[in-house]
Amino acid sequence: MQQTVTMRLRIIPDSCQAELLKKTMKAYSEACNYVSDYIFRTHDMTQSGLQKALYYSIRESFSLPAQMAQSVMRTAVSRYKTILTNEKKWIRPDFRHLQLDLVRNRDWSFSKDMTVLSLNTLEGRIKVSFYRQGYEKYFSDGYRFGTAKLVYKRGKFYVHIPVTYEIDELSMPDVVNVAGIDRGIRFLAVSYDDNGKTVFYDGSQVKVKRAHFKDTRKSLQEKGTPSARKKLREIGQRENRYVNDVNHCIAKALVTSNPEGTLFVLEDLSGIRGATERVRKGNRYLTVSWPYYDLEQKLIYKAAANHQRVVKVDPAYTSQTCPVCGHTERANRDKRNHIFRCKHCGYTSNDDRIGAMNLHRMGRELTVPDADARE
Repeated sequence: MQQTVTMRLRIIPDSCQAELLKKTMKAYSEACNYVSDYIFRTHDMTQSGLQKALYYSIRESFSLPAQMAQSVMRTAVSRYKTILTNEKKWIRPDFRHLQLDLVRNRDWSFSKDMTVLSLNTLEGRIKVSFYRQGYEKYFSDGYRFGTAKLVYKRGKFYVHIPVTYEIDELSMPDVVNVAGIDRGIRFLAVSYDDNGKTVFYDGSQVKVKRAHFKDTRKSLQEKGTPSARKKLREIGQRENRYVNDVNHCIAKALVTSNPEGTLFVLEDLSGIRGATERVRKGNRYLTVSWPYYDLEQKLIYKAAANHQRVVKVDPAYTSQTCPVCGHTERANRDKRNHIFRCKHCGYTSNDDRIGAMNLHRMGRELTVPDADARE
């Protein structure tokens, strides 16, 4: 099984190198907008069509090296494909931020001792040092590097490099612990494991924080001024960073608090955005906009690196089924008071904890060999 992570290396260029990098990134971004305009007009995203129509004009107009000219077209096409997949319509992407994609060996490489980065620019290669703390293990054998992205944020340069390596996937017979993970709004995650331990990851502070972001955006949208629109973009980026950090912390806590050989069981929430009609209007934003998929992906790759595994199961009735006697009834759950009380046996607990317990049970069933296989 292959695992890919991204190293975010901060590089340390001198003042002249920094200006040259900015100049190269600016030319690259402008070239991306040039290609974006062409694609929006023609809807042609074929490599051969773009190569024939734009390659030489990109080289001449923006003074980009040959490989960067090719990368510009791939970058623009990739952005359009993402938009078409998500929005199902042609929307012209705008490459406002400085960026630069660098193909390994042709545009970037490490020195033999892995202490210096060589980067291609409009004026040839430059060599810069970088901070490698926290990424030392990726500079040994068995790790493969891909196309890098040069990023400029708050006065600092970073090179994002994907790293791919092989890991052993956890097989069901080797599972030593199962943890059911129920995700929600009141508690972003609730885990229940083989030892009967329940951990609640409180979402109240996140709810307050996101409500503040929402109110701020509404106020800025009503103003509609250029400065308000600029502030809107900044608020959006700030909220994205906040959400990303919260999901990272939860995923890391789940992985580190459970042993190697753990099977994490999640609900398959792929249809959550289609459930807005069943959610009160005032709660729809929080319910359908929290990036459950992002948390899921972070948990998947962190778990895989720790010889753990994530599976998804059908979420039907996980919050209505008694984990003690198996009785299933909608009236078992009091959603308003967040209480589960079985109408058959009387077992009572927090409703989110019940979801985690049922997911744990379903995970345990997955680890039991099939009866036909045993025969």
